[in-house]
Amino acid sequence: MEEVIDRSEVIGLFNSKLETGTRAVIVLDAAYPRTLDLARLTWFDHLVVHTGDAGGPPSLHPPLPERTGELLVRRRLVEDSLTLMRRVHLVDAVADEHGVSFRASDEAAPFVSLMRTEYAQALKTCAKWLVDHFADLSAEELARQVEHRLDRWSVEFSSDGAQPSGGS
Repeated sequence: MEEVIDRSEVIGLFNSKLETGTRAVIVLDAAYPRTLDLARLTWFDHLVVHTGDAGGPPSLHPPLPERTGELLVRRRLVEDSLTLMRRVHLVDAVADEHGVSFRASDEAAPFVSLMRTEYAQALKTCAKWLVDHFADLSAEELARQVEHRLDRWSVEFSSDGAQPSGGS
């Protein structure tokens, strides 16, 4: 007798909370001890796999024509992935006068160091490049850089027009 699999219970990995959360942990680990807000992490989640578009190392993901639309749907996924990573103690939320931002927890670096595949190593390289070039920019300068480097994009990716406030 053939086994029937209920596909509604199958958890996908591509663009899942787990995949997105893992990228967030890698980016936050590269940024440590800085904090990054949700808007900046949303931009960085896209940019870390498309660094070639921003003048960095070769992109990890292919240059699909509609990839810029990913920013429109990515914010909620990034938010949900950060919740998951907080539950497993890889990300800390930090509240201050600017709002809530996120930082790699003490457990993040050992977790990231266990990732040794070729893809993981390339992702870490892209995250370091991204942080080195964009993490300390003001929200306005980051928006200018994204517009300048990726002029075909709309940098307003959320319905509330949120722009990153940065972090600390």
